[in-house]
Amino acid sequence: MRTALIVGATLATAVVVDLTSGLLARRVARGRYQWLLEPLRQACRRPAAAVLLVGALYYALPVGPAGWQRDLRHVVRVVLVILSAWLVIKALHVAEAVAFSRLPGDAVTSRRVRRARTQIRPVRRLTVAVVTIVAVGLILITFRPVRLFGVSVLTSAGVVGALIGLSARTALGNAFAGVQVAFADGLHVGDVLVVDGEWGRVEEVKLTNVVIRLWDERMLILPTTYFTERPFQNWTRNESRVVGKIQIHVDHTADLDDLRREARRLVESSPLWDRGQWVLQMVDSTPQTAVIQVQASAADGASAWDLRCDLREGLVAYLRDHHPQWLPRTRSQYQP
Repeated sequence: MRTALIVGATLATAVVVDLTSGLLARRVARGRYQWLLEPLRQACRRPAAAVLLVGALYYALPVGPAGWQRDLRHVVRVVLVILSAWLVIKALHVAEAVAFSRLPGDAVTSRRVRRARTQIRPVRRLTVAVVTIVAVGLILITFRPVRLFGVSVLTSAGVVGALIGLSARTALGNAFAGVQVAFADGLHVGDVLVVDGEWGRVEEVKLTNVVIRLWDERMLILPTTYFTERPFQNWTRNESRVVGKIQIHVDHTADLDDLRREARRLVESSPLWDRGQWVLQMVDSTPQTAVIQVQASAADGASAWDLRCDLREGLVAYLRDHHPQWLPRTRSQYQP
């Protein structure tokens, strides 16, 4: 009877707490903190009620000698730890979602937004992992045989512990590298990177790996340790604008002023050019050709890629249709 009364009172208390929290979220906060209280209430109402009920049941069960009562109390304790971890993880997910909802939607042009998105998610995942590990540890502590076995392994069999540490070294190294990448300010979600000759945009930064969407829509997944141990290019670390360049080989008789006028016409007529900078220069010379380089800026990496393709296509078509004599040629001299 005592157990039934306590559980019933706790159930009534859970209902009252749910109604009161809803009232606080809708009226008392008066909209000032509703953006946080309402999602938190909707996500945590069920796990909070479950924690209250199971906690009351654990408190109501008598502490008896070894038998079914003791086993039941032990099971309830384990369930209480699991539900508590569930409640904390739910709250962490709500905190991440609320933090993302408060950020501006344009994550490409704002470096501050990209940096915040890069840091929030790894921190949430690391915290969830810590909460899960703590919950599993608390559950194992309740089992005396397992606890004694673990202590005996750690104290008398150091080789086993060393093997476990070596097997987990890569995963732990990637996890710590993920936190380092998130806070080292070397890359952010939305940045344009060049890695091993491939360029793409950072799609997601996780604890153990970084997902990069390449220019041809392929997904390149690299461990986070790659970005702490090897060099890479970040085209948009300080700003999203990217300067693209193309190189064309022409004959030495080509008129650079004429090519410069055509390149200027192509650049200024392109909607991909951000009205920033552009230039045409002869950057190299070989025994057969002169190397012409055109640089033009665009708003982001994708626009810079398309602009480069359009300029290359337009200049080659101009040379072919109007000045074919300026195309690369191989000369030979006949001597009798």
